[in-house]
Amino acid sequence: MIRKLKSGKYRIYSRKVDPDTHKRKNLGTFDSMDDAKKHEREIQYFKHH
Repeated sequence: MIRKLKSGKYRIYSRKVDPDTHKRKNLGTFDSMDDAKKHEREIQYFKHH
């Protein structure tokens, strides 16, 4: 899940809520949406290989 921050950057959050904190985990902050999407694809690849 990618969200735009007030600063204009983009942050990737986990899809599921963390049961301990009841919040989503921060998986990285990026300057552009393209960079964030690229890293999200890398995360999904790593999770399934």
